[in-house]
Amino acid sequence: MYDFLMTKEQLAFREEVRDFVRWAPRDLILAMDKDEIKFPKEFLQEAGRRNLLGCRYPRQWGGRGMDWVTTGMVLEEIGTLSYELACIFGVGAELVCDALIQHGTDAQKEKYVKPLLKGEIFAAEGLTEPRGGSDFFGATSKAEDMGDYFLLNGQKRFIVGGEGADYFLLYAKTSFDSAVKPQDSMTAFIVDRGPGVETKYLYSLMGGRGGGTARVVFKDVRIPKENVVGRINGGYDIFNTMMIPERLGTAIMTLGSARVALDIATHYTTRRKAFGRTLNSFQGVSFQIAEAAMLLDAARSLGYTTCRAIDAGVPTDRARRLISESKRFITESCQKVAHNSMQALGGIGYTNVFPVERIFRDIRLATIWTGTSEVMSMIVAHEWYKETEKNRAALKMRDYEADAAEAFAEDEKIYE
Repeated sequence: MYDFLMTKEQLAFREEVRDFVRWAPRDLILAMDKDEIKFPKEFLQEAGRRNLLGCRYPRQWGGRGMDWVTTGMVLEEIGTLSYELACIFGVGAELVCDALIQHGTDAQKEKYVKPLLKGEIFAAEGLTEPRGGSDFFGATSKAEDMGDYFLLNGQKRFIVGGEGADYFLLYAKTSFDSAVKPQDSMTAFIVDRGPGVETKYLYSLMGGRGGGTARVVFKDVRIPKENVVGRINGGYDIFNTMMIPERLGTAIMTLGSARVALDIATHYTTRRKAFGRTLNSFQGVSFQIAEAAMLLDAARSLGYTTCRAIDAGVPTDRARRLISESKRFITESCQKVAHNSMQALGGIGYTNVFPVERIFRDIRLATIWTGTSEVMSMIVAHEWYKETEKNRAALKMRDYEADAAEAFAEDEKIYE
């Protein structure tokens, strides 16, 4: 952890979070990985009692009025317990609540945000559908305007917390005019669990178990008009702002899990002996640890720099690029950290004697959900080209191309 980035208030808050991490029962983590626990309600209830959920939201709605750097710290620390617990911690308090805080009414915040941050109710987010993941705006769930209410039909899958949620932040198509762009045809809703809402299927996952990841089916569900989030056909607005906690949060929580894997491998290699010497005295092992430490530091640096940028209010386009860079670089780097840690442990790392094998399985999800690495690269490329050309036109920059001996050679710079 980068202590030098933290204020005294943040460091004190970190001790509260670490105390909560020490409290978390070992049996909870083991039972979740065995799928014996389908959704860790007690964990979220305790976090709510300690006022750890949604720390960056106004105190009026149950937060602590802190910032994104603090949120990053919290998510990293929760990630040391398990990646799935960090996901569950973040889905309701960092994703759903973020949408309601930024776009919801005071009545929605009173009814849905305050009790969630107290750990009294639970929420999940409904994005992915069976027909597609990254093609979000090709969703086919529809909500028809019936006058006093909307009638929702459709289904969502891979919904983390789908088993335990009391309500869902859900996107559905509300404009059926083929001339309307997909981005302008969707609305975000608060959908209470009730008649017509059914958790249809719980997935058997490679890792990230115990979070109630489910396919949820909505059949003739009545949504009152007051549960529209933002404006009708304005789901794109909510989606855009939610991509900040969605992708940045996903990235930073991965740091915590990778940190544990590296810590275990480091400690093991200072004790385990081969050929009469401890493993860390062999370059083949210590260089694996060194590379992992370097990647973890670099990943953390990018993550917290991006948090600082969001706190500073950088323009949306640059924020989108930084977040996408963070999502890809941090999650891929942390997977390499887990790989190196297992390699340094050798055969014992492939067993459940150490939690590294679970960490390895869990964080494999990180480069897939909330936007794959490939989608992140698409966004980075798009924003980078746009930003570079804008800067080139707007700034009085030195002509760096001229700083070459043959910069003005005739007929050499051919572009067509």
